[in-house]
Amino acid sequence: MGESWSVRKVWVIGGAAVGLGMGFVMLLVVGVYIVAGNLVNGVTSGGRGLAKGAVPAAYKQLVQQWGNLCPALSPALLAAQLYQESGWNPTVVSPADARGIAQFIPSTWATHGIDGNGDGKRDIWDPNDAIPSAASYDCELAKYVKDVPGNVSDNMLAAYNAGAYRVIKSRGVPAISETQNYVKRIRSLEQSFAAPVTRIDPSRQAAGAIAFAQSKLGTPYLWGGNGTPDQGGRFDCSGLTKAAFETVGISLPRVANDQYNAGPHPSRDQLLPGDLVFFSDDLTDSRAIRHVGIYVGGGYMIDAPRTGAVIRFDPVDTPDYFGATRVTEDGAKALPTNV
Repeated sequence: MGESWSVRKVWVIGGAAVGLGMGFVMLLVVGVYIVAGNLVNGVTSGGRGLAKGAVPAAYKQLVQQWGNLCPALSPALLAAQLYQESGWNPTVVSPADARGIAQFIPSTWATHGIDGNGDGKRDIWDPNDAIPSAASYDCELAKYVKDVPGNVSDNMLAAYNAGAYRVIKSRGVPAISETQNYVKRIRSLEQSFAAPVTRIDPSRQAAGAIAFAQSKLGTPYLWGGNGTPDQGGRFDCSGLTKAAFETVGISLPRVANDQYNAGPHPSRDQLLPGDLVFFSDDLTDSRAIRHVGIYVGGGYMIDAPRTGAVIRFDPVDTPDYFGATRVTEDGAKALPTNV
């Protein structure tokens, strides 16, 4: 009974055009682009704070403290690097033998690892040493390239990837595709970890993603469902959001907690149609996110809720509401594929 009431309520809220199917989407299109016009001069800005829950609670204080070690670094930038390197996994080892949450190679650790927690040991596996060491290494590189033309943070990241000598010799980010892509990825990903200091630009792809999700209303849920023919066109929650954004040319990761990092995070009162909305039993850690839907306005989302249910409208204002992401093309492209 509660489910059908929710659906009826959102149809009423949407107005008579909702009954016309695509008329509802057109209302959303108009709403999104009216807002876009109002915010045409808005920018997404990083600031030096961290977005709610973007950094796991166990590491938030370390990232906030050490991310302010030098002007070229910020907590969000440091968080972006750590997420890119390890996905916050303190035990991971790469094929190149890079180790721990900051992915130091042992030879680099030997010269740049520091005793971050003052316990008399420099432990490559201990985030209390590895995170401060990553910040210290970044700031050391920033000193090497401080007189190089261009953005000092970009040059610092380029030095991290290609070496300070190449940055100095090139008088900026060198013309190496791997290095240029690394700098762009980290700076884009930085926006996902930063607490926005201004309004966030609306998404131009929002209406298309909503149109796809709306076309799937009533489809039965399937755990692990990607909507393929062999699955009867069924989805789970993140399979639905992934497929919706693929129709507008944006490739998202498969799981909800990585989709959270596909762009900046509007506050609840700044939600716009097309934003992804997330839910978790741990409101301090984005890695614990367990559910995602697509916001459609009026306090409602389209989501694939659970086994035995169908894709439907559900309210977003529940105790497990975690936050939202305004998906950007650059943000999605920046996401690592190995976390």
